[in-house]
Parts: sequence; C-alpha cells; structure tokens
Amino acid sequence: MLHSLDPLSPGTMWHVTVTIAGDRVPECDIRSGLERLAHEHPFLLAGRYANDRAEIRYWEEAADARVATNLALEIWAVHRESAALPAWQVVGVEVIDRETFHRRAARSISGRSLISAGGVSPL
Repeated sequence: MLHSLDPLSPGTMWHVTVTIAGDRVPECDIRSGLERLAHEHPFLLAGRYANDRAEIRYWEEAADARVATNLALEIWAVHRESAALPAWQVVGVEVIDRETFHRRAARSISGRSLISAGGVSPL
C-alpha cells in the first residue's frame, strides 16, 4: 500500500515503526493477526509481539514525514477488522528517512549503535 500526496511525483521512502498496546490477548491471536496484516500490507518488514503489545516495521512511500506519520497512526485501525487485530491503541510511532535507517544499520554492524542511559552519540 503505497501513498503519495501528488500521484505524479514519487514520494520519499520512510522506515516506520509503530508500537501498539492494550489489554492482554492470547499470543497465538496476535501472531495470526500480524500474519494476516503482513499479507494485507505487503511492505511489512517485521512484526514483534507479546500478549499486551506489538511492534510493526515497514516502508512507506509519502511526500514527507508528516504524511508518513499520519498513515502510521492509522494502519492498525484500517486493518483491525480485516486482519482480526485486537482493539489496541498506538502508543508509539517512529518515522525515519532511508539515509537515517542505513546510518543506524551501519552503526549497529560496527557495534556503536548502543549508548549508555543518558549518553549522547553522533548520528
């Protein structure tokens, strides 16, 4: 599901992480719901889950970070019924551009991505 403000001009690719949480459900239910979501939203890269929260990561095409964030805030609600997802709420969203994503990946390979609590590290 790709989105863009102007259908004639290509958007930027954004790496999106959405965290959703709510009342406990059986882990098998959330797992199967995430599997259905991955089928419905083919750009889903990863889904992690527990019985009271989930995290999904995917690429979104959008004109800017604001548009990508708005789409991220809606993805769970849009697919809730069709993917049989729990009635959870979005509790976190991160939207980063492709360059930032690749910088982080490079730093994690070199072992420099983790910093101590309160620490500051260059991007």
